[in-house]
Amino acid sequence: MTEGVFKGLEENRIFQPSEDFRKKALIADPEIYAKAEDRLAFWEERAADLSWFKKWDSVLQWNPPHARWFDGGKINASYNCLDRHLEGPRREKPAIIFEGEPGDSLVLTYAELHREVCKFANVLKSMGVKKGEVVTIYMPMVPEAVIAMLACARIGAPHSVVFGGFSAEALRDRINDAGSKVLITSDGAFRRGKTLPIKQNVCAALKGVQGIEKVIIVNRTGIDIEIIPNRDVFYHDLMKDASPDCPAEQMEAEDILFILYTSGTTGKPKGVVHTTGGYLTGVSTTHQYIFDIKEDDIYWCTADIGWITGHSYLVYGPLTNGSTIVLFEGTPDYPEKDRFWEIVEKYKVTILYTAPTAIRTFMKWGAGYPDKRDLSSLRLLGTVGEPINPEAWMWFFKHIGKERCPIVDTWWQTETGMIMIAPLPGVTNLKPGSCTVPFPGVKVEILNKAGQPVQNGEVGFVAITEPWPAMLRTVYQDDNRFKDAYWSNWPEKYFAGDGAKVDEDGYFWIIGRVDDVINVSGHRIGTAEVESVLVEHPAVAEAACIGKTHELKGQAIAAFVTLREGVASSDELVDELKKYIAVKIGAIARPDDLYLTEELPKTRSGKIIRRILRDIAEGRAIGDTTTLADSSAVEALQKLSRS
Repeated sequence: MTEGVFKGLEENRIFQPSEDFRKKALIADPEIYAKAEDRLAFWEERAADLSWFKKWDSVLQWNPPHARWFDGGKINASYNCLDRHLEGPRREKPAIIFEGEPGDSLVLTYAELHREVCKFANVLKSMGVKKGEVVTIYMPMVPEAVIAMLACARIGAPHSVVFGGFSAEALRDRINDAGSKVLITSDGAFRRGKTLPIKQNVCAALKGVQGIEKVIIVNRTGIDIEIIPNRDVFYHDLMKDASPDCPAEQMEAEDILFILYTSGTTGKPKGVVHTTGGYLTGVSTTHQYIFDIKEDDIYWCTADIGWITGHSYLVYGPLTNGSTIVLFEGTPDYPEKDRFWEIVEKYKVTILYTAPTAIRTFMKWGAGYPDKRDLSSLRLLGTVGEPINPEAWMWFFKHIGKERCPIVDTWWQTETGMIMIAPLPGVTNLKPGSCTVPFPGVKVEILNKAGQPVQNGEVGFVAITEPWPAMLRTVYQDDNRFKDAYWSNWPEKYFAGDGAKVDEDGYFWIIGRVDDVINVSGHRIGTAEVESVLVEHPAVAEAACIGKTHELKGQAIAAFVTLREGVASSDELVDELKKYIAVKIGAIARPDDLYLTEELPKTRSGKIIRRILRDIAEGRAIGDTTTLADSSAVEALQKLSRS
């Protein structure tokens, strides 16, 4: 290892903060963990850093499973993201740096973003949107999407952001459940040089919706769209004469800030409810501490605003902290496979927060793409969305961080609202593949089914054992579902649905969803474990495993593998990979089927759609493919499975 920000003890695969990094770190004293043992005092102190119209009467009221944080306090999320930055030098500081897929760009200062948000808040009020009424947002990654979110927050109207890649049916279900009367959308979106018909999806969705009175359309692509008179109106027309003066509504700390529907649900969508005061406290604190935020940072979270990461660590956390965020509309491979690195170079990005899926894709493409760009501005890297395998961690560290940048691997969920387990980069030694230890003021344990702590090294279930500020409050209009889904396993302890283990140093290793377990002849094998072994092989870029029905074993493993650039597909390699798994895990984990493919079926946000892989492995008809980024991946896999 080279000397840099981090000094590596590679034989133990432990990476320690250097003295230089520790000196400059926002949090450099491990005593913060001891201080945060008084959880309520810790979170109260952190809440006091926000701007409140009225201080709270109590820090926490806990009537399991219902929590009320900072009850009696009055606050506004939009005010905290914007107004409080306008009195000092942040007024003219860039709040958003937008990079469009075609290469267009826009910078909005905090003062400019404040003006646009106030104007659009007045637009919503002119349409009769009132405090407490849910507004649905279905948009690509453009500044108007962030403006819409903050405008809703400003007037006290909870927003429901629906990922722009979801189908018309998925959008319809979410609108109906939220009961929205206003929908904010765009004519289309740019994607790999083409235009996606966003408004066309809206028209299809609204055929089954009764309540929508107004559809506000951002004219992003200029494509021809159907306009319904008296219902459809253009954003920019509405903004022309809107007043830039809109005082922020004083919200109770426990008023709803937003609803976010969990992805991949069947039947009725599950709307996770997040409120205002506790959520802002949690996301602003974790953003500041985990990403070691400095005033001059250029911070880029690559997540779509349709997911919780986009809410918490692209919008509310960073803007509450007065950060400069990068907002990117496009994909990592258009027009070339170095687009991410071009953006890092162009805007001198200092912090990059992205997904292991993306990192493994970059590995597949090879180090030549980042190597030809200047990435010297980067000082911190982060990962989110799924467990990162050690090999991807090391590749990210070496080829993107250039062995200088610590990596903060973060575990959390839509439901938790904020990061729950992650390193503090100026304090925590790092282990590739481990999200390290719970955040100060957060209590997490690994329990067995009976609710007892497991021994070190044993796999159990992730449980959050004490309430935390950004926790979900309920499932929208279905509190029984909230209780059953998250609190029925153990009294007063939150069931996260993830399996994990703790090592001898107290570090957490997330195994994956407990429902992502394959039962082979009575042996429970985690798909994440098999996938991690596969990507250790030098030929493999990415892997996904699923269970398929087997007459004798109950279930058998089917593995789908993409190879690194320049590696040729062959029957010999298939056999080699099967043997590799058997050696690394055991013969019981050897896949019955292993497919080598150029691409895995993914959503436009990069999430592998395992449902489609199960359909292919079982020989069933393929279900809904509307959220696929590239349907040709499925066609190629179907041909493979038949061959």
